[in-house]
Amino acid sequence: MTQSTTRTSSVPPLPPPKERRRLREAKAMTEKQVAEALGVTQATVRSWETGRTSPQGRRREAYARLLEGYAAELDEKKRAQRKRRSKSPETAATARPVAKTEAASTAAPAPAPAPAPSRKKPLNRRPVRTVQADSRSRQNAQRRKEKAAALAGAAAAEAAKLTPAQAFDELYAYASPALVRQTYLLTGRRTLAQESVERAFHLAWHRWPEVAVDRDPAGWVRGAAYDYATSPWHRFRRAHRHPDPPNGERAGRALRKALLDLPPVYRRTLLLYDGLGLDLPETAAETEATTPAAANRLLHAREAVAERLPDLADAHVLHERLRELTETVSAPAVASAPAVRVSSERRAKFWTRAAIAVTVLIIGATAFTVVTAPRQYEPTPAPGQRVGGVPAPMGPQKLSRQDLKLRAKLRDVPMNGPERLVPRIP
Repeated sequence: MTQSTTRTSSVPPLPPPKERRRLREAKAMTEKQVAEALGVTQATVRSWETGRTSPQGRRREAYARLLEGYAAELDEKKRAQRKRRSKSPETAATARPVAKTEAASTAAPAPAPAPAPSRKKPLNRRPVRTVQADSRSRQNAQRRKEKAAALAGAAAAEAAKLTPAQAFDELYAYASPALVRQTYLLTGRRTLAQESVERAFHLAWHRWPEVAVDRDPAGWVRGAAYDYATSPWHRFRRAHRHPDPPNGERAGRALRKALLDLPPVYRRTLLLYDGLGLDLPETAAETEATTPAAANRLLHAREAVAERLPDLADAHVLHERLRELTETVSAPAVASAPAVRVSSERRAKFWTRAAIAVTVLIIGATAFTVVTAPRQYEPTPAPGQRVGGVPAPMGPQKLSRQDLKLRAKLRDVPMNGPERLVPRIP
């Protein structure tokens, strides 16, 4: 027990994973060299340095001693460098008068040839940050946080002054005109563009607590409008099967036609990236795609537009033309903000009442079924069995002509009571 305790105490502690990697890189050792020295694989050393696993037993002891040796050698080098720096001013001061006397008596010797540059790769050492730099960076970060908090507080205070209806009206007045033009470029149908924007604002007013705290309320409404405008169910509506004819607008007519020839997903990606100037991650997030998928869609859309319009083969020119088109294209006017809010409330009330009516109908049908349903189990009659060797009848027998005639006579002359049994005198 004492031997194991002394052995454990003699083993140096294992440094954290980041320090392990720093010591190895400072010694200019590769993972493969450390693995060969310890008798393990390169992947094991990598997992030790990342902290996914930790060595155990003799390997832990050997790894700890190896890292301790690396740290001791680095400390020794640092001490030697410090001694050289501390001695260099004294040696320079004593060497100056000697050099002057020697220069006065004898000629200066020929300069020694410069040493050949070493081919050894420099050590991949990370710059050591001083305490002052750390304090400055912390102060700058604290200032940025305070500034962001002040701006957020100012925005929250400004928003608190407005009622929900006033805030919605400002958002509607700011975003609806541009959004109608964008949706018109996306669909090529004026009525559908107007309907999509109004439906998006209906949904925004219905979910206003969620939209009000969103970091980009206009983007939230834009996503809802684009989703409704590009829905595939509109193809079954006769009024929206074909795009509207050009209304005397010649500027950008070819570009609008080229946009409508693209698939809806490519059209939306191109409009968001080149028309509105969103970056690629935001475009991918709004189109519900990955960033590589959004980039591929954008490249294919640009190639398709360049095939139809060679003048727009340059991405910068296409971006400028699309931006101008989104700002200058004529679009139908939308309703006022109070009308949209009232329409949204009426729509919500209608669907709420419809849901209540359907629920009541289902409850009534369920109650009627429970009342009229049989409350006890009625077993089915047992199959017939043989009695005295005579087989049981398998069902109603076929009636003969005499039986049919008798049945018809009994049905024509119904008699009740004992009269049926009393003989009649002919």
